[in-house]
Amino acid sequence: MLFPERKRKGVRVVVTGQVGVDKKPFLERVAEIARERGKEVTLFHVGDRMYAEAPDVRPGRILDLPKKRLDGLRRSVFKDCMALAGRVENLIVNTHATFRWRHGLFHAYDHDQMVELDADLYITLVDNADAVHERLLRQHDIPHTLKDILVWREEEIVVTATIAEATRGYGSHYIISRGEKEETAALMLYRLMFEPKRKRVYPSFPMTHVLDMPATLAQINAFRAALAEHFITFDPGDLDEKRLLFDAGAAIQRGEEWFTIRVNGVDLRLRAHDVTTVAADIDGQIYARDFKLIDQSDMIVSFIPEMPGGKPALSSGVERELQHAFEGTKEVYVVWEPRAEPSPFITQTASRVFAGVDDVLKFFHQKGYIQQYAPMLLKT
Repeated sequence: MLFPERKRKGVRVVVTGQVGVDKKPFLERVAEIARERGKEVTLFHVGDRMYAEAPDVRPGRILDLPKKRLDGLRRSVFKDCMALAGRVENLIVNTHATFRWRHGLFHAYDHDQMVELDADLYITLVDNADAVHERLLRQHDIPHTLKDILVWREEEIVVTATIAEATRGYGSHYIISRGEKEETAALMLYRLMFEPKRKRVYPSFPMTHVLDMPATLAQINAFRAALAEHFITFDPGDLDEKRLLFDAGAAIQRGEEWFTIRVNGVDLRLRAHDVTTVAADIDGQIYARDFKLIDQSDMIVSFIPEMPGGKPALSSGVERELQHAFEGTKEVYVVWEPRAEPSPFITQTASRVFAGVDDVLKFFHQKGYIQQYAPMLLKT
């Protein structure tokens, strides 16, 4: 059970995320989804309240205040938050776990106040580094690099997880990727809050070596959409920073110092060298984050399509994910479409292997995991 018995009603959620993730509009959409389903959710934006208590501070400059005043403002605002929590049933607190600013790295919370708030869930909202970079350039006057963004993101995840485990215990911290599918991500947070009996699923599928196969990508995307329709999904494809490395590499091969990508609805110029220098960081965080997404799931469902010639589109990453899920005692399901038989590395880790997506959906229906489903024709 996601939430143990509590004396109070409702759900309290703390949502963190680095500067530049732009959590406010995302959380407003979560509240809208809840309202559409008959649930009232109150949002408490700590940053907005701090500015309201310090009218002398210019927008975007509050982190430049002396740390003592900053800490005092935060504690004062959090007292208001706790008072509000006693009056409303469902509350989302939009805040930060850490800041890395001109003061250096420093925490953005007080342990005693977090204990008093007694939140049910702690969520770290993450986004692609290029999207965060664009927002920082547009909204904040702070020098930074892509490396800084990656470090800040990792710090926010680790510290939020520490807060959650210290105040609430194991299994209360989740990473949610905002990415390009913001509507889906908002729905997943709603489901975490109000549908805790719904199964949490990690969709596993090949990514890198099928990028130039549109038919296979269409199959994979249909598979991802089918799972997202029925479950709380933590989809590794919602963050796609590998494409930055590919675009930077292509620019270097063309002999170009800069390349342009489309992000947040605008064109963003990046120096190819700035991207390639953080390649190891991007790869390392993908590895660690995907394992965390598996850890916070009940089960993994892996889709292995058939490549031209009948070969399985099986990557080493998918095999590692299956092994990690198996060793974490998760339910492990594999949809194996190739004509070739799966290897023992697949069959020995899988709870069950299915020939198609329809088969696994039917199985989930029989187990009571989903109420109903529409048959899918994913074969090409």
